[in-house]
Amino acid sequence: MKKSAHPEPVGSRVSAWGEGPVWWRDRLHYVDIHNGAWVSWNPQTDAEEVMELGQQVGFLLPRSSGGWVWGGERGLYLLDPQTRNSTRIARPEANKAKNRFNDAGVSPDGRLFAGTIAMDKTAGAANLYRVNPDLGCEVAYAGVTNSNGIAWSPEGDACYYIDTPTRKVLRFRYLAATGDLEDPREIVDTDPVIDASPDGMCVDAEGHLWIAFCHGGCVIRFDPDGGRECQRIEFPCVETTSCCFGGPGLRDLYVTTGMHANKTEPHAGKVFVVREVGVPGLPQVAFGS
Repeated sequence: MKKSAHPEPVGSRVSAWGEGPVWWRDRLHYVDIHNGAWVSWNPQTDAEEVMELGQQVGFLLPRSSGGWVWGGERGLYLLDPQTRNSTRIARPEANKAKNRFNDAGVSPDGRLFAGTIAMDKTAGAANLYRVNPDLGCEVAYAGVTNSNGIAWSPEGDACYYIDTPTRKVLRFRYLAATGDLEDPREIVDTDPVIDASPDGMCVDAEGHLWIAFCHGGCVIRFDPDGGRECQRIEFPCVETTSCCFGGPGLRDLYVTTGMHANKTEPHAGKVFVVREVGVPGLPQVAFGS
């Protein structure tokens, strides 16, 4: 197992709960869930732009036609950053007051997959949804509790998925013609590896999984064939929440963090970068709407 060090904090923002980092058009974008904010950081100037979205926000991802799609406490929205107006496109769990949208990803063919979390931890009360480019929204995988990391293989034929309380990673066969997820199989069991909760995830160009561990203060790289830990990067705060590749050649790893309820940590809530982790990532795909 290889260990890497030297995570560096970037920007000045301290988030209550940073999440969902996305590298898009040479900037890092992420959300501060509990403060309902979208943060955009420019690495050239170190400047940050912040937009308040008016509710807890789980994710924000780019659209191919311009603008963004995001999900929060009251459904899924399209955002025009010029006017700062958001238009709701779906609210599939309007009858579940204790649920909200959490993590999300875009498939290689441009479909949005966005999951919900049961904030009262009711087992099986949340779902993973698929939103097609025509904005039709339907359940893709039902009966989860805390829908989190989702990513695709470099070939686009496999989808990896985390329902956090299970502490496992599922691999689905992904059918691009229909957007269906089929034949779920457990490929990584993180429970014997670390006493922490698998959260956000990304995939590198070699097809390995990078998983941020909430309460674990680290990001671990796994081989999806056999579930072996290959590399571990440790951070100076325990709530490591999600990760993405960015920077020149997508060779840097960016990691969001949150603030622990009972610990005082100088760098908690900051975004970190680990430069030149040894393998490039995959480019962000835009939602095809």
